[in-house]
Amino acid sequence: MTQTFGYIRVSTLDQNTIRQLDGEQFDRVFTDKASGKDQNRPELAKLIDFARDGDTVLVHSMDRLARNLDDLRAIVRQLTDKKVQVRFVKENLTFTGDDTAMATFLLSVMGAFAEFERALIRERQREGITLAKKAGVYKGRSKALNDEQAAEVARRSAAGEAKAALAREFGVSRQTIYEYLQPDHH
Repeated sequence: MTQTFGYIRVSTLDQNTIRQLDGEQFDRVFTDKASGKDQNRPELAKLIDFARDGDTVLVHSMDRLARNLDDLRAIVRQLTDKKVQVRFVKENLTFTGDDTAMATFLLSVMGAFAEFERALIRERQREGITLAKKAGVYKGRSKALNDEQAAEVARRSAAGEAKAALAREFGVSRQTIYEYLQPDHH
């Protein structure tokens, strides 16, 4: 029996998973909560492993499946090589592995546009931040820990407390704890 799977990737910026594949019917949904730059997407790996000949994978849009063209082509090829259909809802495109040259071309062009669009957005963000800094409006992110908390973390970590436990207690990531423990952290 063939099945239909949904794949959803949400970043920390847009936690609304429901909207992505609203109104679609599936047997199972795989959801990764990861930033686009993060290549570690365990649910996507599970989905690729799980999908079988005749199954269909639904994804809201190409940029939800992959962050760059090479990644997009590789994932679509991995799935279609297993005779799994890949359908992008927003772009209204389906890939089957028996794709025509035109379909393969569309995958490349639309994927390239998505990549280009993200680059433009990042560039506009950087320009906006630069202008805001010049105007004295942009202060950057506030510190995760104040000086007193940072000193306490350093003291307790040196005394052998687990960094993961400290991170939980102070409501920050382990990475943040490690950054505060760097000798050159201000």
